[in-house]
Amino acid sequence: MSECIVLCPEILDQDGGAAMYKALLKQWSRRNTSLILDFSATESIDSFGGAWIIKASGFARRKDVPFSWKGQRESLCDFLEMLAPSLQSSPPEAARSPGPLESLGALILSVKDETGEFISLCVDTIYWTLIAPFEGRGFRFNAFMDEVHEMGVRAVRIVCLMNFLLGLIIAMLSAKQVESFGIQIYVANLIFIGFARELAAIMTAVVVSARSGAAIAAELATMTVQEEIDALRGMGISPAQYLVTPKLLAMLVVLPCLATLGLISGVLGGAVWGIFVLGFRPFMWYNQTLESAAMDDIMQGMLKTFFFAIAIVMIGCHNGFRVKGGSRGVGLMTTRAVVMDIFSLICIDIVFAVIFYYILG
Repeated sequence: MSECIVLCPEILDQDGGAAMYKALLKQWSRRNTSLILDFSATESIDSFGGAWIIKASGFARRKDVPFSWKGQRESLCDFLEMLAPSLQSSPPEAARSPGPLESLGALILSVKDETGEFISLCVDTIYWTLIAPFEGRGFRFNAFMDEVHEMGVRAVRIVCLMNFLLGLIIAMLSAKQVESFGIQIYVANLIFIGFARELAAIMTAVVVSARSGAAIAAELATMTVQEEIDALRGMGISPAQYLVTPKLLAMLVVLPCLATLGLISGVLGGAVWGIFVLGFRPFMWYNQTLESAAMDDIMQGMLKTFFFAIAIVMIGCHNGFRVKGGSRGVGLMTTRAVVMDIFSLICIDIVFAVIFYYILG
């Protein structure tokens, strides 16, 4: 067990440093417990020599032994002091896992900050949607029409298909359950009431949140990452006015329309099973459906869609503006927006269920 002392050359430059490092490798053995550079013969050191000294300290670090130097002349002290932070590296501190109270506090602060940002976005959106247009501050009608086409017209097929298949499935399962009682005709009532109150609104909202909600979050997140949002603010343009308001108004228009188409498609899906599989005549199924139709049920389902529309757009925009990092951050925020959208839709639906069945019922 011994020290490895390497004598440095008179001039520690590129060539001298290479010779010094070569001597270090030649002298080193497994029995050495430390590495020491001897500068007693060294008169000058340049930047290349300093790089070789740092490389020697890295060698000692890899071997997990102390690194030091001695014998330096007064003229070299300033240079070596400048290199000292790079040469003497302390082992990294072990990561300390936060305690339960720290984790809870961090969560509370994070929720507080995010809630504040969301409320600020909602206030700006309310102003630019309900107040600013009447003050003559402008409204992007062309952007509104583009969003109506993108969110509404292009979503008609998938919304109708999903609700049609859901109506078909519910009719299939319900008819099997009531077959022994001989009341399969009442499946028509079940289909209409179920879609009018719940299924058309919630299924359409889920499809739209997965389609348009994700698109909103991805679009705004990409703009945030590429600093386009900062550019809008730099030009004195409010992102809420330029981006959020057209999307919100478009969603408020198209989601009730899509839910109405979803209701019709779901009823048609149930009718297909009732007429072609259960064998009921079309006019019988049609009359039974009309008997179960009630405007209160339809209005209950349609009223939800306005709140669903607000939730989908505001959550998508909120997550888009909060993105951090590059493309990975865009993907994470898009996923987060869809998950939060669906969770909020369920929460809103629960609130309406409590209101209609326990307060107004």
